[in-house]
Amino acid sequence: MLSSIVNAFKIPELRKKILFTLAIIALYRLGAYIPVPGIPFNQFAQSFRDAGVSMTMLDLFTGGALSNFSVFSLGIMPYITASIIMQLMQGVIPAVGRWAKEGDAGRRKITQITRYLTLGLGLINAVGYLLLFQSPQYGVVFSDAVPAWFTSIVVVFTLVVGTALIMWMGELITQRGVGNGMSLIIFISIVSGVPGAIFSSINYSADLGMGIAVTLLIILVVLACIPAIIFVERAQRRIPVNYAKRIQGRRQMGGQSTYIPLKVNAAGVIPIIFASCLIYFPAQLAALFNVDWLNSFANAISTGWINWILNVVLIVFFAYFYTSMVFNPEETAENLKKQGGFIPGVRPGTATMQYIKNVLHRVTLPGGIFIAIIAVVPSIIFYFTGNQLIQAFGGTSILIMIGVALDTMNKVESQLKMHNYEGFFK
Repeated sequence: MLSSIVNAFKIPELRKKILFTLAIIALYRLGAYIPVPGIPFNQFAQSFRDAGVSMTMLDLFTGGALSNFSVFSLGIMPYITASIIMQLMQGVIPAVGRWAKEGDAGRRKITQITRYLTLGLGLINAVGYLLLFQSPQYGVVFSDAVPAWFTSIVVVFTLVVGTALIMWMGELITQRGVGNGMSLIIFISIVSGVPGAIFSSINYSADLGMGIAVTLLIILVVLACIPAIIFVERAQRRIPVNYAKRIQGRRQMGGQSTYIPLKVNAAGVIPIIFASCLIYFPAQLAALFNVDWLNSFANAISTGWINWILNVVLIVFFAYFYTSMVFNPEETAENLKKQGGFIPGVRPGTATMQYIKNVLHRVTLPGGIFIAIIAVVPSIIFYFTGNQLIQAFGGTSILIMIGVALDTMNKVESQLKMHNYEGFFK
């Protein structure tokens, strides 16, 4: 591991990408502590400590930016919500589905619409947070030195610009850095809350020794779960494929055997992120409208048995949904037929497509259930214990962190192997 990291910095091109990624991440974390102009910070911070569970969870995904009411308070959630909408539109609107199949040109159209949609959702969220924090629940009062309407415009404009900056930073990391920029931003937001959660867990009990023991126990359990999660993340169902021999010119082609790798968890952490965004979307609506019944509904589905059931159902659903988006059995079967490949015992064409689809459905179900269990069980434990470390190291958080870390390591490993260095995985 350490030798691979050292080798990564020996390659000039990869070293520049890593340093560029770290610089963007540092800027993102700096923005999380720059407060929005015109907000009485101390008064707001005190009011936020008494916020509901839904706001606490939203703050987790912003890396503490929301509790600071910083320029990055909206976090990456508007972009993730816009991405979910565009993914769903691919299966609903034929034109959007055609764009997804047109290659780079179609993807650029989808990306551009996603950007505009992100800014629209960011504007709605910004107005919602402004109204929420001015409500009696928080009681934020602007300074009399400038008109309240002017301060409101500045606050909303700053939050929307912050969302645009986060989106820009994520795209910069994806294009010029290492890994997926949006995933890394979520990763950093979650990791940044871990040190504070550790200290909170130690001080959670009146007995300091008991607090330290409980904290160490939680950390040991998390460390024990990591190998199992990595095992499932890298697990594959390999479908054998043979290629018929054929003569092309004076050369004999084909005749070899290979396989189609179907990952048990092909969707990665996307189901977790999508499910979390949908579940906490009512909290964003509650911030917008500040209606009592909506606030109660948002808090109800943010914790308790309703939250657990919704998480399991949505995670399994998005595991199937996203896997069907990234892997097309019809296209795979058609390509095999064109290249003279076949699955032993299965006729080419429709039968091959149906066979691949059946295998894909069978391997996706245990993968979806596994990540759903990992996401829900810590939430149940946190519900009965209230330990902040369990929330920070919860199943959703740890799956996102491990998934993003593995994806980033795979990208770095591919760069290392291009320069004849050994990767992280032997």
